[in-house]
Amino acid sequence: MPPTPFQPSPISQLRALLAVTRKNWIIFLRYPNWLVVFIIWPVLFPLGYIFTAKALGGPEGGAVGNFSALSGTSDYLSYIVIGSTFYMWLNLTLWDVGFQLRQEQLRGTLESNWLAPVPRLSLLVGGSLLSLGTSLFFLAVTAVGFRLFFGVNLVSENVGLLLLILALSVGSIYGIGFAFASLVLRFREANALVFLVRGVFMIFCGVTYPLEVLPGWMQSVASVLPLTYAIGAIRAVTLHGAGFADIAPKLIRLAVFAAVLPVLGVAAFYLMERRARHTGSLGHF
Repeated sequence: MPPTPFQPSPISQLRALLAVTRKNWIIFLRYPNWLVVFIIWPVLFPLGYIFTAKALGGPEGGAVGNFSALSGTSDYLSYIVIGSTFYMWLNLTLWDVGFQLRQEQLRGTLESNWLAPVPRLSLLVGGSLLSLGTSLFFLAVTAVGFRLFFGVNLVSENVGLLLLILALSVGSIYGIGFAFASLVLRFREANALVFLVRGVFMIFCGVTYPLEVLPGWMQSVASVLPLTYAIGAIRAVTLHGAGFADIAPKLIRLAVFAAVLPVLGVAAFYLMERRARHTGSLGHF
């Protein structure tokens, strides 16, 4: 009678996932200077855009009226902080989640981990849990830092709606990260791909400016990017006091992205896995 293939139980799958998370956490603690980065960078990163906006606004703020007419708010400081924070979240995900399998490959540990009797997807998801934790810490530092130093309140009274937007954004952003990790392992290059992908989101998603200033074809591209709706929904709730009904169309689109993108990311991962079995490329530098 032929042996049956090994089928890990849900408990063993969870243990494997947590083991990967713990391993990444231990590595993270070996380089404590990263903690300084996560404290300073959330406040430092948006300042370049803020100072540029102040310069473009003129010494008397004459251009703020044009901005207000397009965006519906004169609070360009909060407007920029919200957009740049979500963009930085995506950027962190591309580097952390998107590059984690490649890092295992460079360390020479990917092949041995690949042979372990656990679902290989846990290697990817386990690392994503630590990335999610650091990203939430990044968002919290941003909100606290700009509240203390600039008087910017990024938390509205409708906290539940903000949490819903963040939850839907998690599915979208990490779905992109899963697909990106598979591509990086295929092409064995991260830097160029990160710069390309984050550049597309930076230009088309209205990170620092209203989408209305873009040509029609660029607005069409923006309409198929999840970050567009996440940033727009957060701005509507925080800056305009919008309720659930006001941003329902954005939430529906975000929900679709949150459901579809992780599936596509996992499918890309298994496609890469099948290719690796045929080509033996896991051990390639």
